[in-house]
Amino acid sequence: MPVADLIIVNASQIITCLPRGEDRLGRVAGGVAVRGETILAVGDLHHVDTSSATVVDAAGKIVAPGFIDSHTHLVFGGSRVSEYAARLTRPLAEVQALGIPTGIIASVGLTRAASADELAAAAAERLRGMLRCGTTTVESKSGYGLTLADELKLLQVNRRLQSSQPVDIVSTFLGAHDFPRDMPREQYIDLIIHDMIPQVAAQKLAEFCDVFCDEGYYTVEQSRRILEAGLAAGLKPKLHADQYSAIGASSLAAEMGIVSADHLNYTDRAAARRMAEAGVVGVVAPALDFAVRHPRPFDARALLAEGVTLALATDLCPACWVESMQLVMQLACRLHRLSPEEALLAATVGGARALGLADRGTLAPGQLADIQLWNVPTLEDVIYRLGNNAVERVIKRGRVVFAG
Repeated sequence: MPVADLIIVNASQIITCLPRGEDRLGRVAGGVAVRGETILAVGDLHHVDTSSATVVDAAGKIVAPGFIDSHTHLVFGGSRVSEYAARLTRPLAEVQALGIPTGIIASVGLTRAASADELAAAAAERLRGMLRCGTTTVESKSGYGLTLADELKLLQVNRRLQSSQPVDIVSTFLGAHDFPRDMPREQYIDLIIHDMIPQVAAQKLAEFCDVFCDEGYYTVEQSRRILEAGLAAGLKPKLHADQYSAIGASSLAAEMGIVSADHLNYTDRAAARRMAEAGVVGVVAPALDFAVRHPRPFDARALLAEGVTLALATDLCPACWVESMQLVMQLACRLHRLSPEEALLAATVGGARALGLADRGTLAPGQLADIQLWNVPTLEDVIYRLGNNAVERVIKRGRVVFAG
C-alpha cells in the first residue's frame, strides 16, 4: 500500500481539470494524497496509507490545480506608472510631448540601470503576489536588456529566482523584443543569432526563444531566422504573433509548428485553423488588452471555434502590472466570452501545454502536487467576485507554501 506524506480532506469538491463524461472539469469527491512532490491518489484514498500523513483540512473548500502563467515579462526595472496614468486621458503623442518615456525602450533604460540584486528583489516580490493568488508555475521572458550583457543578466535573475522561492520559473530568451536605438537593425539581429543565442544555450539559461513578430518590430523572415537559430541551439520556439497587425506571424507559427503563438489580436480564422492543425497553443492576455485599451481585443470564441487550444496568461510587464490569474479569468469571461470552465482550463491545462509541460495542470496520480484551495462555494464565484482573491492555501510540489 503506498504511503502518503500529505493528504487533503473534507473538500466540497476536487476539480481535477481532467474530463469525466460530460464534466469537462472532472469534479470528484474525496481527497488528495501526496507523496514527496507528486500526487498519489485523487478521490478515493482507501488504498493509500495515510496514517503518518500531514493532514490539510479543506473544510468545505474547493481544491484545484495551481495556475500556470505561460506569458510574463516578470523581470524588469522600475515602473512606467507615469506613462500609464498619463495615457488614461491623453493620446500617446501628447504623453511623449510631455517628456514621459514610453514603451519597451523606456523599460529597457530602467532595466539596464538596475543591478541584478535589485531586479531579483523586485521580481521576487511580484512572485509572492502571484503565489498568493494561486500561481505555481511562471514563464519569465528576458527582453528589456537588448545587449548581450543585459539579456544574460535578466536570464541569470530567472535562475536565481528558481532557486530562491517556490514558484517554478520557465525561462524564455526574448532578445528580439525590440531593437536598440544605437545599432542598425541587421547588426542587432546578427548579434542575437551569433552571440546572444549561443551564450544563452551554452549557459543553459533558457528553454525557449521568442520573437516579437509584428509591424515595426521583427518581420516574418527575420523572425524565422532567429527562431531557426534558436532551434539549432536547442531553444524551443515561441512567438509574439498578430498583436498589432497581421503580417503573417500566425502563419509562420503554424508553418514551424512552434510551441505557442501569443496575443493573436489580428489572427484571422484561416490562420487560426492552421495553427490548430499544427498543434500551436494560442496564449491570450485579457489583462494586457484591457490595460492598453487595445483597439482590437482578441476573439476567443473564433479561436476556439477553429480548434485552437487556448492558454490564459497575465502578460505581467511594465505596461500590464497584474499578478492575479483570477483577475485574468474574470476579464476573459466578461470581456472575451469564455465560460468559467473554459477560463480555468486555459489557466491550468492550457498554460501547461503552452510551456510543453506534461507533469502539471491537472490533479491526477503522477502529476506534480501543485494545488490550490479556494474559499468560495463554486468555481463561478471565482469569476463573480471581481477583484477578490479566493485562494486560502497553496501547495507547491507537495509542500504548503502559502496559508492565508
